[in-house]
Amino acid sequence: MLSDEEILGHLKTGEIGITPFEASCLNPAGYDLRSSGEAIIEPRQHELTATMETVELGLKVTGSLHIRSSLAREGIIGSFAVVDPGFRGQLTLSLHNAGEKEIAIKEGEPIVQIVFHKLGSPVRKGYSGSYQNSKGVVSSKRQKLLSEL
Repeated sequence: MLSDEEILGHLKTGEIGITPFEASCLNPAGYDLRSSGEAIIEPRQHELTATMETVELGLKVTGSLHIRSSLAREGIIGSFAVVDPGFRGQLTLSLHNAGEKEIAIKEGEPIVQIVFHKLGSPVRKGYSGSYQNSKGVVSSKRQKLLSEL
């Protein structure tokens, strides 16, 4: 897991890219990604939202996403994938409201923390899947991929 100083070093070398970067979002062991827009999540419903930031990872770093504890305490559960080496784009997040009250997320509000992990060696091939270069909320492409099998 990378520390704040290591994250800053990787930003300087280009191994990690975060655009727009906001210094106040840097944490001791991660970076707070913010919501690209407003979202209302009704009780027992889920919504997709995108991060404001575009994330770009080199071939020696991976990322994992964790819901902000304040949102978890209100009943928000996040279902997230690993951010693979070589990925670039905005991240689409699936958020579920397990609580009894509607929850509003404001544009620019920190919603997840990305934690970066340095790999022991570079990967042979970086991410090149269907969600590369994502912009905004991107719905599931699973059915399209299944139809091509």
